[in-house]
Amino acid sequence: MPVAYIALGSNLENPARQLQAAADAMAAETQIRIIAGSSVVRSAAVGPGPQPDYLNAVVAIDTSLPAETLLDRLQAIEHAQGRERAIHWGPRTLDLDLLLYGDQQICSPRLQVPHPAMAQRHFVLYPLAELCAADFVLPSGETLAALLSNCPADGLADSGITLDYHPQH
Repeated sequence: MPVAYIALGSNLENPARQLQAAADAMAAETQIRIIAGSSVVRSAAVGPGPQPDYLNAVVAIDTSLPAETLLDRLQAIEHAQGRERAIHWGPRTLDLDLLLYGDQQICSPRLQVPHPAMAQRHFVLYPLAELCAADFVLPSGETLAALLSNCPADGLADSGITLDYHPQH
């Protein structure tokens, strides 16, 4: 089973609750097992107009789902939590991005893996670095350390929030 990395983000309707509900929903999936989760960071919104700050985290999962089926499940979780796709980069209740899927590079009309913008997103790279060794090599051949060196953590803050990545069901 490939190890996949999922970025979680929210800046609407109690973001900490949204992230926990997303982790719970992933843990409830029979073909997804959360291996580890990062701390929760706070960052300024990237997008149009004034928006509340985001809470972000990353989870590592084992999954038997093909990548596009995993994407479908993640989008179903977003939808169940009120995600609306009205404004590109607008505020959202939940954003789940498939960052990495094993050592695969995927380029389809619906999915690009590694996530095409992750190298520019400190709110993704630093939580990911909590779960991977600095010499972790992405499918592109780049190391996580190289990406981190080009993406300062400026404006990234510890939120003080802890998620339960392994809830008892």
